[in-house]
Amino acid sequence: MSTGSDTPDLEKPRDEDAYELDLELVAEILEAVEAGNRERLIELMEPLHAADIADLLEQIDAQDRADLIRLYDREFDGEILSELDEGIREDVIRQLTPEVLAEAVRELDSDDVVDLIEDLEETEQVAILDALDDADRVAVEQSLTYPEGSAGRLMQREVVMAPEHWTVGEVIDFMRNSDELPDQFYHVVLVDPRLHPIGNVTLGRIMSARREVPLADLAEETFQIIPVDQDEEDVAYAFNQYHLISAPVVDAEGRLVGMITIDDAMIVLDEGHEEDILRLAGVGEESSLSDTAVETTRQRLPWLAVNLATAILASLVISIFEDTIASVVALAVLMPIVASMGGNAGTQSLTVAVRALATRDLTGSNLGRVIRREVVVGLANGLVFAVVMGLVGYVWFGLPMLGIVIAAAMVVNLVVAGLAGTGIPVLLEKAGVDPALASGTFVTTVTDVVGFFAFLGLASVFLL
Repeated sequence: MSTGSDTPDLEKPRDEDAYELDLELVAEILEAVEAGNRERLIELMEPLHAADIADLLEQIDAQDRADLIRLYDREFDGEILSELDEGIREDVIRQLTPEVLAEAVRELDSDDVVDLIEDLEETEQVAILDALDDADRVAVEQSLTYPEGSAGRLMQREVVMAPEHWTVGEVIDFMRNSDELPDQFYHVVLVDPRLHPIGNVTLGRIMSARREVPLADLAEETFQIIPVDQDEEDVAYAFNQYHLISAPVVDAEGRLVGMITIDDAMIVLDEGHEEDILRLAGVGEESSLSDTAVETTRQRLPWLAVNLATAILASLVISIFEDTIASVVALAVLMPIVASMGGNAGTQSLTVAVRALATRDLTGSNLGRVIRREVVVGLANGLVFAVVMGLVGYVWFGLPMLGIVIAAAMVVNLVVAGLAGTGIPVLLEKAGVDPALASGTFVTTVTDVVGFFAFLGLASVFLL
């Protein structure tokens, strides 16, 4: 077995910082900017990927960012704009000179241009559209006529198509002689005389077949057509579900109008997951590190207000048992434990349920089984921690019945937590409300109210 020095060490742990920006490099770049040394700046930036440059622009402060953009000037690449967080993209575009902006956007595919300008102010949109060639501008303007969040906004207009009767040799000759092929593509779309897509042929199969082989004989078995008005989240689901690389987009008459590729579909999927996480935390689906303090406050304030209202509701339940708490002070010490355990258990079930709804794994056919599983899990965990807290209550305060009360309340609250954590997201989705947005507040309220009521109610019966 070879043990040469160039053999990769499979046992070596992965460097978790491998793809982070080198802090020393960032410092050198900022030094070059401060010194106004354009040559040194270009030398340092040249090896960086557009995504890394975008990260750099997002991490430095506004003044350094403006100085860097001004010094970098014509080296600014359109791909950098595509990679930038929306929170600072508009600010960066304003700082680019018209000439640099025009050159940058000309390098982009139509779908990237649409993504770039759809959230900008009208003046910025006009500036970018004016920088495009006539054909590209028309393609982008047509894409902008489709609903926001639809396949029409997501697709690129550049498509490689071939008549269904062509052979491998004919399509190869066509591609070699064409001056307008997309920079990257994976399939040649077969179309009938009315431009209806009827199949996909991968470039790999084309290049490995003889020239006389009909393209129709090489078409892939899996072929999905995307309606132009389909929601982009449904598009991303189709790509993930059927392992698609690219898919043709058709208009209302079934004619080919564009193509969606896996990179765009996965961006939608990733953004959907990110939005769900932010919504579950109640910080606003568009929150980012580049937001100002004012913007962040405005996003978080409404949900903190909702949480305050639910906390007041839980406090009202506690006030019902004011005399009980005054008689047995130990209850005030232990009742947060019951509510906290219920809240955490509910959040666990909630997270699984929201994720399953997003991926469409939780359906009407398996809902009953999933709810039963969560209830059983809640019961099992409740019994385990009931024994623990029963012993804690007895040893800590010397009251055997107090241990039994908190044990029973723990079982009740964890069972309810499992039921609420799964059931509430499903009910909200049925009602047309985003489960990721509102479930957390409802589940926490249920577990707090049930936990306090069960614990203090049982205490009123058995300890007084």
